[in-house]
Amino acid sequence: MELDMINKELVLSVAIVNLGNGSKVLKEAKKIGVAGGTIFLGRGTVKNHILEILGLDEVKKEIVFMVSEDKLENQIHEVLTEKFHLNKPNHGIIFSLPVKKVLGVKSYGKSDMDLRIGGKDDMEYEVIFTIVERGLGEEVVDAATSAGARGATIINARGSGIHENTMFFSMNIEPEKEIVMTIIEREKSDNIIKAIKEAMHIDEPGKGIMFVMDVNKTSGLFRHDNLS
Repeated sequence: MELDMINKELVLSVAIVNLGNGSKVLKEAKKIGVAGGTIFLGRGTVKNHILEILGLDEVKKEIVFMVSEDKLENQIHEVLTEKFHLNKPNHGIIFSLPVKKVLGVKSYGKSDMDLRIGGKDDMEYEVIFTIVERGLGEEVVDAATSAGARGATIINARGSGIHENTMFFSMNIEPEKEIVMTIIEREKSDNIIKAIKEAMHIDEPGKGIMFVMDVNKTSGLFRHDNLS
């Protein structure tokens, strides 16, 4: 199979929306010029004692992964923010990450450099991905929130078939794995990483994997001091 390798001109945009909105996000993104995407099922966490008693402390989510030319990054944020009201709390989140290399993508050609205002030189957020055994995702969330995170999204990961497991960072991703995705302010990063590492014993063999990536741009995230 022919594989294309494309450098420095792509971004990964990740939209986290309520159940049922994933396909709508993709439809709007395709109108902009995004070739396609992949939708994963997950659940968000809401740390509220009353909701927990009522059994309403978890919200079903869809996570949409879309790779596009970097010149579309700002437009993706602007259009999806307007269409899905991401400028209001609890309507969803979009963040985008730089893509260093992509294999198997044939639809993106070379393009002129796009001028950014703000953008990559002023990144406020990072995203932490933690992969653990199924059922331990909540413990990762608890550790992260105890260190200052405001929540996370838990994704149930699956292998690609009965006789074949997807390999991710040399670790089998099977139905009994969970991926916890936490977006945090850069200044809180070290404390949250340390809390997760100590709580989950990540540095011990077989306990899990954690990696951190810079976030180019976010929409739908609200700091406590910005909420009335």
